[in-house]
Amino acid sequence: MTQYLIGTGGWAYFPRKPTLKAYSKAFNFVEVNYTFYECPNSRTVERWRRSVPPDFTFTVRCHQDLTHRIGLKPDHQAYAVFSQMLGICRILNAPFLHLLTPANYIFNDMEIDQARDFFSTINLKGVRLAWEVRSRMAPKLATIMKDFGIIHSADLSQEEPAFKSDTIYTRLFGKGKHNIYQFTDEELEEIDQKIVKAEATRVLVSFHDIRMNTDAARFKRYAETRTFIPVTAFTGIDSVKAVLQEDAKFPSTKNQLIKHQGWKVVDLTASKRVRLSELLSKIPEKPYHSVQEVTKEIEDSFI
Repeated sequence: MTQYLIGTGGWAYFPRKPTLKAYSKAFNFVEVNYTFYECPNSRTVERWRRSVPPDFTFTVRCHQDLTHRIGLKPDHQAYAVFSQMLGICRILNAPFLHLLTPANYIFNDMEIDQARDFFSTINLKGVRLAWEVRSRMAPKLATIMKDFGIIHSADLSQEEPAFKSDTIYTRLFGKGKHNIYQFTDEELEEIDQKIVKAEATRVLVSFHDIRMNTDAARFKRYAETRTFIPVTAFTGIDSVKAVLQEDAKFPSTKNQLIKHQGWKVVDLTASKRVRLSELLSKIPEKPYHSVQEVTKEIEDSFI
């Protein structure tokens, strides 16, 4: 049976009470984003571990100094950063350290040889690596990953891992610009179908879209019960009103509404959700001055 670990990239955006303790009551896993930007002291990391239940799982993002400045090569600076990250993993009892190499990190033959030398000379001390490659995935790079038991971290909303593994590690951003996205039920089902197809024994799912907490909760419920929870407290036109009232600006044209609001998902009924752009695409081309104007046109067109 596949073990699902579902959560978000960090807990700072957790609603109402953005503390790790509150977050851990909703989810069983978190990806620590903080360590990508800063190296916390051991007291801070120890406090994180004490804030959550014993069976709560952390993963640690490797500091960008290694992946964006120094590079994956046998270098004393690289070893120093890596050792620091392993120390954080040890305190948190984190089974995975996540590496992200940027799109401008081009893996030519020399870079690939350096990466192989680096991985062959480190002691992971029981921690496993997951690696997100944002440049082209060269076949030689996939070979290195397989040789060293490194998981190919892939966004399952856009791609699939380059090779099969006993563990899936996916960071979900969706298909919008700057993470401005919300997943539909159908998209979450498709992600789960990829997971089932991969036949992995363990799956780590970290949401990074703007609705990360809601989407993670929905996917967690789906993984447990094969049903989805609503995205709002309302259905039909009241659900549309609720999401437009969050931040819609007026006056707006139809195209502006689709651009700025269409990414959202609404509850058409208790069991059916649709992307708001699907509803907005059917309203007339004209300026709109209020939520009420928009929802009246949607009612006339759909409901």
